[in-house]
Amino acid sequence: MVQLVETDIRTREVLDWKGLHVFHYPLSSCSQKLRIFLNLKGLDWRSHPIDIVANAHLTPYYLGINPRGLVPAIVEDGVVHIESNDIILHLEREHPEPRLVPAGRSEEVAAMLRHENDLHLDLRTLTFRFLIDPAHPTKSRQDLDRYAADAGTVRGARDRDVEREVSFWSGYLENGVSDQQARASAARLRDALDEVDTALAASSHVLGDHLSIVDVAWLVYVERLACAGYPIGDLHPHVAAWRYRLLEQSAIARELELPEALRGMIADRQRALASAGRTLAAVCFPEVNVASVVP
Repeated sequence: MVQLVETDIRTREVLDWKGLHVFHYPLSSCSQKLRIFLNLKGLDWRSHPIDIVANAHLTPYYLGINPRGLVPAIVEDGVVHIESNDIILHLEREHPEPRLVPAGRSEEVAAMLRHENDLHLDLRTLTFRFLIDPAHPTKSRQDLDRYAADAGTVRGARDRDVEREVSFWSGYLENGVSDQQARASAARLRDALDEVDTALAASSHVLGDHLSIVDVAWLVYVERLACAGYPIGDLHPHVAAWRYRLLEQSAIARELELPEALRGMIADRQRALASAGRTLAAVCFPEVNVASVVP
C-alpha cells in the first residue's frame, strides 16, 4: 500500500481536506478502473480532473500531491494514497459492500492486480504505437527534465518509479515504438488474456459467477486494446463475449465511452495504419487470419 507520509506532500492544502477527493484523467486506464470501482460501490467523491495531455500532472501543484506524477491519486480526509490498485484495495476494506473482492480471496486478487499492473507499460507501448500519432508527442525533452528535477519523495525517499517513467518517455521521444517492442508487448498481453479467456470459458466472470475488481481491471485493458486494433474476437472469443456483457452496465460503460472527437481521431489513425498495412494485427499477429476488428 502506497500511503504517502506527511513530509512527501508539498501541496500542503490537501492535508486539511475532508471527504474523498479523486485526481484523475478521463482517458487514463487506471483512472477508468478506479472510477468504475467507485460507481459500483456507490461512493461519494469529489472530482479533480488532471489533464495529462497538457502535462498538468507534471506541475509543481500535482507533483506536490503525487510525487510520481501519475493518476489517479486520492486524498481521503487529508491522507494521500497513490497507485490505483492500492487505492482500490484500501477502499474495498473500508467499504466492503457490495463486495468486489470475493470473500477469502484477497491475497489472490492482490496478486492478480499486480500482474495486471506489471503489464501497464505494455499497454502504454501499444497505445502510443497504434493510437497516437508519433508526430505529435505530448511531452518534450524539457518536460521530462523538469519532471525529473521536480518530482518529490515517496515515504521520504527518492522514487525509482519516476526514473522508469522518464526512461519510457525518453525512449519514445528518441525512437518511437519499434515493431520489436510492439510485438513483445502484444505477446505478453496475449498470454495474459489467454489466461482470462480460459477462466471465462468456465464461468461468467474471471473469478466465478460474480463481478469482481479483476473483471474491471481486465475490461479496461481490453477496451484500450480494442481501440488500438487488437483482434480480441479472433484471439479471445470468451473475452469478447464477456466484454459486451459488462458494457451493458451503465456504471461501467459510461467510464469507458470515448468523446466523439477522440473517436474520430482514432478512426483516422486506424485508417492510416490499415492503408499502410501497419495495423496492430498486421504487425503483431501476422499469422492470425483476422476476420474483423471492431473497436
